[in-house]
Amino acid sequence: MRFSHQVHYAIYGVFDLAYNGRGKPVQVRVISERQSIPTRYLEQIFQRLRRAGIVKGKRGPGGGYELATDPETITLRKIVEAVEGPIGGGRSPGQDEVGRDEIGALSAQPSFVWLLLSDRIRDLLDDFSVAELCRIASMQGVPRAGSEAQDYQI
Repeated sequence: MRFSHQVHYAIYGVFDLAYNGRGKPVQVRVISERQSIPTRYLEQIFQRLRRAGIVKGKRGPGGGYELATDPETITLRKIVEAVEGPIGGGRSPGQDEVGRDEIGALSAQPSFVWLLLSDRIRDLLDDFSVAELCRIASMQGVPRAGSEAQDYQI
């Protein structure tokens, strides 16, 4: 299964807010630079994330985006569905719920497979929260913004 660039960028953006934001608003431009994502593209993605209640925006000086809820409650599924809509339709393309094709004939294709796969994918994405991603990143030594070693020279 492949996810779109929008889904990748949405996950990177939300992860960046959780991992580097420290509960303060972060400008899209800053996230864009850290994650190497085009700023305008990221702005469009953050609008979808805002409508889904994953992030909230703050206007004015010191403004930007911050997480709308605790990172423990934001799952990868919520992020994916905020960008692309509900995961899986549960049936093969060109079939109705019963497994009939366009002319009404019953199909021998196992259309139930797509429903099972969609359920598994949703469950898997629900198992990973943004907080979990942050814990994994920290254990793997992913550097945080502002934690660069100071180089003092005299």
